[in-house]
Amino acid sequence: MDLHAAKVIGAGLAAIGTGVAAIGVGYVFGSFLQGALRNPEAAGKQTGTMFIGFAAAELLGLIAFAVAMIILYAQ
Repeated sequence: MDLHAAKVIGAGLAAIGTGVAAIGVGYVFGSFLQGALRNPEAAGKQTGTMFIGFAAAELLGLIAFAVAMIILYAQ
């Protein structure tokens, strides 16, 4: 296996994290919606927590994407 093939395989494996981040974002919003429908009065207080969870999941996806690009294009 040459270096280019190993870089492409490594970048592909690192890019799996972006898909996992999408699943995490869906889980965050789904959990918030489920909780908001059960107790609508508490939904306003939980909105900030929802956005923190969204930001954390999205940050992990962006880091995975950045690592994939670094693996692919670094010498």
